[in-house]
Amino acid sequence: MYMEKLMRLIEMTPLLLLLFLPSAFAGHDYNQALSKSILFFEAQRSGYLPHNQRVTWRANSGLNDGKASGVDLVGGYYDAGDNVKFGLPMAFTITMMSWSIIEYGKQMGANGELGHAMEAVKWGTDYLIKAHPEPYVLYGEVGDGNSDHYCWQRPEDMTTNRHAYKIDPSNPGSDLAGETAAAMAAASIVFRRSNPAYSTELLRHAHQLFEFADKYRGKYDSSITVAQKYYRSISGYNDELLWAAAWLYQASNNEYYLNYLGKNGDSMGGTGWAMTEFGWDVKYAGVQTLVAKFLMQGKAGLHAPVFERYHQKAEYFMCSLIGKGGRNIQKTPGGLIFRQRWNNMQFVTSASFLATVYSDYLASSRGSLKCAAVNVAPSELLSFAKSQVDYILGDNPRATSYMVGYGNNFPRQVHHRASSIVSFKVDPKFVACRQGYATWYSRKASDPNVLTGAIVGGPDAYDNFADERDNYEQTEPATYNNAPLLGILARLGGAHGGYNQLLPGM
Repeated sequence: MYMEKLMRLIEMTPLLLLLFLPSAFAGHDYNQALSKSILFFEAQRSGYLPHNQRVTWRANSGLNDGKASGVDLVGGYYDAGDNVKFGLPMAFTITMMSWSIIEYGKQMGANGELGHAMEAVKWGTDYLIKAHPEPYVLYGEVGDGNSDHYCWQRPEDMTTNRHAYKIDPSNPGSDLAGETAAAMAAASIVFRRSNPAYSTELLRHAHQLFEFADKYRGKYDSSITVAQKYYRSISGYNDELLWAAAWLYQASNNEYYLNYLGKNGDSMGGTGWAMTEFGWDVKYAGVQTLVAKFLMQGKAGLHAPVFERYHQKAEYFMCSLIGKGGRNIQKTPGGLIFRQRWNNMQFVTSASFLATVYSDYLASSRGSLKCAAVNVAPSELLSFAKSQVDYILGDNPRATSYMVGYGNNFPRQVHHRASSIVSFKVDPKFVACRQGYATWYSRKASDPNVLTGAIVGGPDAYDNFADERDNYEQTEPATYNNAPLLGILARLGGAHGGYNQLLPGM
């Protein structure tokens, strides 16, 4: 009956059809996508799972982490589809989740997701506190990628080496300590009202970690060499030192950190690097965005000329995203940012988040984006971020949602140990190291557990995607793909709410 009526409408007038289309394709349910993307973090939990755990196919795991080193390192997150706890991407994940809440916590609250988002942050910061047992000691990895990748096991069955690796004054890691300081500082803002004692504790750790990072300089993967194959710090540590200083200033209002940004901006590349990417390794665009915010807030003081240079580089990044810069970011024919073949989606969500917050900073200051030959309205940046999110959620040439469990057509063979093996609760029979590969990895069937909310690596430069478990470049998810997305989804799902993004929010 419905189809008959529709056909009659189509016959009647093409104009009616045009009017009909926008409501027929009314867009995405960003609030539902937000709920799912937060849920993904519960599937990535390591340690003793809490009584209110919603991803019920997971169970306790990694319960002896740190024991051999005489330290309690139980908890935290597995970064992707494996069972290693890598400190640098974990800390970046916490920083970006916190930034999402700081900017768009009100919208998350309206959607009933603020509590879940804060729990996701706290699961990470509780672990980071444990990983920082002394001022100048930080544990940066548990397990190693080589032995872990040799096995395909549920986290609950792990038989792989769980050695804990640390940095200290004789084996420094300024990038790792700096990012962890940023995560602690950003999270301290998140908990300032609801848990002031915890917030103070996080800030104390952040101050100590920044001092450690700045005083004993070195690349973390020169000290924790097992990380090199997986999370090598290509950009070095200057970006993390500036990033940590920016977050510590935002969290503490301590002029020391503002001065640090002013005095070191030129020498550490904050004002020199014109970027077209932002992610767990390269933080310059994030630093430039935050410093531009301080400038707009009138906080630059004597550092205004230096901060203006940071600001220009932030604008360079934004212009490159929307195709109006000196060197524009590459996109697929379907319009998705394309940076690399392996887990490209991490760059999409991170860049889109910066575009979203910068759009709101500009709107709050009644400013516009200055690109090569044209001034751009803030709304154009937000539209760009929306186009990227819509692509992820299914508006693309393959009509595929790259968020697992969202829409009808999403990846079913995710490269993820826990979701691809029958749940421990359904069948507690031990899955041995190589047996997992033979029985579960090579199975040409859907995962027995749906990894709801996970953002997978995504398509190639031509919008092609193969939903196959062994296609890890495209089907492996990661926590740092999801973290920046929380803020954008909250923003798109909750409208603006009419408050000023440049005023202190939390």
